[in-house]
Amino acid sequence: MKKIGSIAGGILVIIIVGIFFISGQKRNTEVTEKQTKVGVILNGSSQDSSWGQSHYEGMEKSAEQLNLKVYYREDVPEDESCMESMEELIGEGCEIIICDSFGYGEWELAVAKIHPEVYFFHAAGIETSDNLSAYFGRIYQMRYLSGIVAGLQTETNKIGYVAAFPISEVNRGINAFTLGVRSVNPEALVYVEWSNSWTEDEANEKAAEKLLETQSIDVLAMHTNSLAPLELAEEKGIWSIGYNWDNSQDYPNSFLTAPVWNWENFYEPRILECLQGKFKGVNYWEGIETKVVALAPLTDQVKEGIPEKVEEQQKELESGAFDVFYGPISDRDGTLRVALGENMSDEAMLNEFDWYVEGVRLNGEE
Repeated sequence: MKKIGSIAGGILVIIIVGIFFISGQKRNTEVTEKQTKVGVILNGSSQDSSWGQSHYEGMEKSAEQLNLKVYYREDVPEDESCMESMEELIGEGCEIIICDSFGYGEWELAVAKIHPEVYFFHAAGIETSDNLSAYFGRIYQMRYLSGIVAGLQTETNKIGYVAAFPISEVNRGINAFTLGVRSVNPEALVYVEWSNSWTEDEANEKAAEKLLETQSIDVLAMHTNSLAPLELAEEKGIWSIGYNWDNSQDYPNSFLTAPVWNWENFYEPRILECLQGKFKGVNYWEGIETKVVALAPLTDQVKEGIPEKVEEQQKELESGAFDVFYGPISDRDGTLRVALGENMSDEAMLNEFDWYVEGVRLNGEE
């Protein structure tokens, strides 16, 4: 009798799960029967093989699943004029507006207040409201892993890093990368040069050239949307670590890996929530467990033993047993910033990163 009861119970569970699955599928089908218009504001190009294209590809995959019609505005300035682009998209019937850069924040918040009937998403943003969500990914986790690659790959113990702006997002990445480097190579140093631009090739090329001219770097990393640092690394015969996109096919002699984005893993569930009337005006910060962030496959350029070390640390991150900013962590002056047994809060990581860890060199420092 126990065996029969067990079988019957199992059948009942299967039936109940099936009902919920079918019910959920039906609800999803109902909300996607009507095509929804979405407007996307990009600070660069949708075909840049970098930040812009990562959003474009993620949105296109989401559009296919959710019956969306997506309108893109490319190379939109990060100033008050972007409000006009948002208003145009709303005028064309867009019910959801997405802006892909921190610099749009002030203006997107203003437009969101004017249009409470529209849902807004702000990439790399901080402020939220009833109809505005901010979102980003814990790409610092992937920067840590790419730092391990650089730390084991370098032969000069001097690693270059082209960075756009000294804001918390970028500083967080520099620090995570450097912690990864020095976790496997305590003698290595990371030399940072500011380009003061996300997208301008000339500015980012100059920053990369300065690192090559003033330091004996043999690995070049980047936090910029321009591919100029990768171009220069390929030309000069040094190794490179990219960002946003897997550019290994374009730089076959120098590219090692890159922290990359899979934005469909964010856009699809969040937009579905909008369609179901379940939108939440919160700040999303998606980690390795959501697969929004990832590390591009290591190329054949990496040295023996590196893939195994990266895989080991990735499993630690995935398990939740370890995160990048667990203490003890000291800054460049030797001041203890994160004590042993403690972890930086999300608030501190998002808004208060105005310091650098040991091993970072700025503005041509030796």
